[in-house]
Amino acid sequence: MKLHTTVALAALSLGLGACSTMVPEATAQSAPPPATTPAAETAYPMTPEGARQWVAMVEEDLFDYSVEASQVYWVNATYITEDTDAMAARVGAIGTEKSVEYALEAAKYATVAGLDAETARKLDILRNGIVLPAPTTEGAAVELNTIATSLNSQYGKGKGTLNGAEINGSDIEAEMGNLERTPAEYAEMWASWHTNVGGPMKDDYTRMVAIANQGAEELGFSDVGAMWRSGYDMPPEEFSAEMERLWQEVRPLYMALHTYVRGKLNAEYGDAIQPATGPIRADLLGNMWAQSWSNVYPLVAPEGAGDIGYDITDLIAAKGYDEVEMVRVGEQFFSSLGFAPLPDTFYERSQFVKPEDREVVCHASAWDIDNKDDIRIKMCIKRNSEDFIVIHHELGHNYYQRAYKDQDYLHLNGANDGFHEAIGDMIALSITPEYLVQIDMLDPADVPSADKDVGLLLRQAMDKVAFLPFGLLVDKWRWGVFDGSITPDQYNTAWHGLKREYQGVTPPVERPVDAFDAGAKYHIPGNTPYARYFLAHILQFQFFKAACEQAGWEGPLHRCSFYGNEEVGRNLNAMLEMGASKPWPDALEAFTGTREMSGEAMVEYFAPLMAWLEEQNEGAEQGW
Repeated sequence: MKLHTTVALAALSLGLGACSTMVPEATAQSAPPPATTPAAETAYPMTPEGARQWVAMVEEDLFDYSVEASQVYWVNATYITEDTDAMAARVGAIGTEKSVEYALEAAKYATVAGLDAETARKLDILRNGIVLPAPTTEGAAVELNTIATSLNSQYGKGKGTLNGAEINGSDIEAEMGNLERTPAEYAEMWASWHTNVGGPMKDDYTRMVAIANQGAEELGFSDVGAMWRSGYDMPPEEFSAEMERLWQEVRPLYMALHTYVRGKLNAEYGDAIQPATGPIRADLLGNMWAQSWSNVYPLVAPEGAGDIGYDITDLIAAKGYDEVEMVRVGEQFFSSLGFAPLPDTFYERSQFVKPEDREVVCHASAWDIDNKDDIRIKMCIKRNSEDFIVIHHELGHNYYQRAYKDQDYLHLNGANDGFHEAIGDMIALSITPEYLVQIDMLDPADVPSADKDVGLLLRQAMDKVAFLPFGLLVDKWRWGVFDGSITPDQYNTAWHGLKREYQGVTPPVERPVDAFDAGAKYHIPGNTPYARYFLAHILQFQFFKAACEQAGWEGPLHRCSFYGNEEVGRNLNAMLEMGASKPWPDALEAFTGTREMSGEAMVEYFAPLMAWLEEQNEGAEQGW
C-alpha cells in the first residue's frame, strides 16, 4: 500500500494526537522532572477550574511552539542539510520535553472529580497522545528512546539479498513486484529480508515493550495497547470489538478475492509452487508483506480489462498541464463544492517539483504551518496518473486542516486517526470517468462502457480490499504483545498465526520459532499505530457513499461523481470543521447521518466485482 502522509505538525512534533510519532531520542535525556512544583499547584490547583485553566495554559504554549516547530520541519524537509537536521532535532527535543511534562500532569488532573466534558476530553488527548510513554524511573526515558532510535536505524539500514547479492529496502520492495522474477527469487528476497531485518531486533523490542508499558501504567493505562485504543471515544475493549465487527462486514469480499487470486497464481505457477487450495504463498503477491496485490494485477486481470479506453497520464499530456496546473485542477474539485479558494501563499510556499539544487523529502504530504491559513503540500510531482490522484488526496488533508482552524489547539486534528486519511482517499475515489468528463479532460465518447467495470474494480480491490486483513492484524499482534498474552517466545508464531488466520497467507519457507518477522515491517520498529489505516479504508467508502447520496447519484456507486454539488460541500464542511472537538460518532453523523462506522458502503462499491468473483470461483474451495 502506498501511504500519502498527512503531516499534522503540531501533533507530529509533540507526539500528540492521531498523527503522532515516536519520541525523538534527543529529548528524553533532558525531560523535566514530572512532579508539580508548589508554584504550579498554586497557579493551577487540583480543582475543576484549576484543571481548565491549566489546559488553557498548555494549549497557548503548544500553539506558539507548534508554529515555530512547523516552520523548522518544513525547512528541513525541503532543504536537507546537516544544519537543518540539527535544527529539527533541537526543536523536536523541546517538543518532547513539553509532551512528557504535560502528559504526566494531565494524568493527575484527569483524576479530579467534577471535570467538565471538554476539559476531560483535552486531558485525555494530552495523556494518551504519546506513542511510547517513558516512565519516570531514572534513566528509563534515555533507554527507551535509545532503543527506539536504534530500531528505526536498523530498519533503515536493512538489506536483503537477490541471487546472493545485497539489495536495500526500497529496491527489494520494487523487485518483489517485478513479475519477471522467479518464485525462487521471491522466496530468497522474502526470507533474507525477514531474517536480516527482523531477527536482530527481537531483544531490543522486548525490552522496549517492558519500559513503555511501565510508562503507560504511570499515565493510568493497563498497557501501551490499551492506551492506543483509548483514543477512540470508547473503552479499549470496545474498540477491539469494533475493529473485528468491521472486518466481519467486509470479510466475504476479501475471501472471494483471495479465492480468485489463488486460482490465478496456481494457473501461473503450478501446484508445486502455489496449490489450488489452502493459503497463498505470501511472496507471490507482489509485496513483501502481502498487504497490496496490485503488482500482480497483470496475472489476474480479466481478458480485455486492461484497455479501459483512456489513460490519465495521456490526458494530462494532451491538455499540456504542468505540475502547478495539475494542482489547480485538484483545487477546482473543492471549489466546485463551494469551498473557498486556496490562499495565494499555498502556491507561493508549497513544493510542487523537486529542486535541482538541493536534497528534499519527496514523499507526498500535506502541511498546516500556522494552524490557520498557511497550508501547503510537499511533493515532487510527476505528470502522471498516480500523482494526479495523489494531489487530490493531499488537498483533502489541506481542506480538512483549514476547516477546523478555528478549533482550540488540542482539537486541531481529525475526529479520529482514521478520518484524515479517509477524507483524502474519498476525494481520490472521486476521480471517475464522469469526473474527468466534467473537467474537460476526457471526451464523453471515451468513457469506458460497463463491461470494463470488472477490470477497474478488480484493480482497485487489489489495493483496497487486499489490504484490509493486514491493516487489522498488525495492531492486533501488538495489542497482544503489550498486554502479555503474546510472550517473546511466541512473537513469531503469533505473527504468522495471525497472518494465516486473517490474510490466508503463509511464508514461502519454514520460519524459526525464535525469529522476529514482525520487525521486517517498518511500522513495528517505527512504533507507528496501524489501526488508523484499517479505519481509513472503511471510512473512505462510507464518506463517498454519503456524498453520492446527497448529490442524488443514481448509477453504480463506483461511477459516482459529486463534482459541482455545493450541498455535498456544505455537509462535508460541517463534519470537517468539527476537527477533534467532539467524539468521532458526532462528526460521522454530521456527514453520513449515522453514528456507526460501517463496511456496507465498501461492499456496495465492489458489488459488481463480488458478483463476478462468485461466478469465477464457482466450484473452487474457499478459505484455507
